[in-house]
Amino acid sequence: MRSDMLHTKIDELMKMMPWIEDYFSSFAIDPVQFGDKRLEELGQIIGEEYFEEKGSSYPDFIDGLFLFIEQVRALQQGSRFTIESLTVLPGHNKNGGKEAFSVELKKGEVTAIVGPTGSGKSRLLADIESLAQGDTPTGRKILVDGRAPGDEERFSTEGRFIAQLSQNMNFVMDLSVEDFLTLHAESRMVDEIYHIVQKIYDTANILAGEPFSRKTPVTELSGGQSCALMIADTVLLSPASVVLIDEIENAGVDKVKSLELLVSNNKIVLISTHDPLLALSAYQRLVIKNGGISKLLKTTPDEKKHLKSLEKIDRKISHLRDQLRTGEEIDLSDLLV
Repeated sequence: MRSDMLHTKIDELMKMMPWIEDYFSSFAIDPVQFGDKRLEELGQIIGEEYFEEKGSSYPDFIDGLFLFIEQVRALQQGSRFTIESLTVLPGHNKNGGKEAFSVELKKGEVTAIVGPTGSGKSRLLADIESLAQGDTPTGRKILVDGRAPGDEERFSTEGRFIAQLSQNMNFVMDLSVEDFLTLHAESRMVDEIYHIVQKIYDTANILAGEPFSRKTPVTELSGGQSCALMIADTVLLSPASVVLIDEIENAGVDKVKSLELLVSNNKIVLISTHDPLLALSAYQRLVIKNGGISKLLKTTPDEKKHLKSLEKIDRKISHLRDQLRTGEEIDLSDLLV
């Protein structure tokens, strides 16, 4: 591979690995200027004295370049690391009563978390997000692929495989949607940045109730638009294998399409919800009572049959909601059809 790259023109290398520009920049070399030259010719063209002034040499420059390529490729492979399952080991409820069973969460499946407001649904999401090891108020422990996670997995911000999406996504950087996505794509060192940015943007507009422009500042996005953007970003760019969502029905996005998108990308998905359509769309649902997991219910075939009726009702309500938003007159008889 090394020999082949040395005989390759620099502009061709840039097309294959655009991120190597960062390495050239560390030596104050503009690769575009030498794009039509082969990598092996660079030392002779620039001259050994130039590299000596930088405290290096041309052979060291080449060795460093190939080490940089190996490290970035290792990072890219690591970002594709996936989690097959999470296991929630029993903790206790608010009264100290022991939870009766453990729960296994597998990739490609949606688990709904249901229960009254204040029952502890968000606490369960927080336990999973932090990969709790008996050090949270519930005493639960979370296993990753059957093992206890190490401190680096729990506390490091690098390579996090859990993404949490809430009803209110607050951006602090005043960037356009395009610049925000481009910055994220560059940080992931992905190829074909323009293509992935366009795909995320198009997908987000499919999920959002109100379309937005690539030039829209992220700080001006509505709650639904922000949530749609982050769902699309999480699915198409983020390395997260686990996605936690708190009451997506209140976020103003197409909730059914959002779940379908997440599941189609083999994510482990947990969603806290009061929505019967979402609850019955899940593979299983956890019932939370008094801060503890009281039941684990698999969605039955009979419940699945009711989904079509629920979907029809939901579409009608969504249509009425759109009519209200656009100032149209409402005919409630549509609900009876």
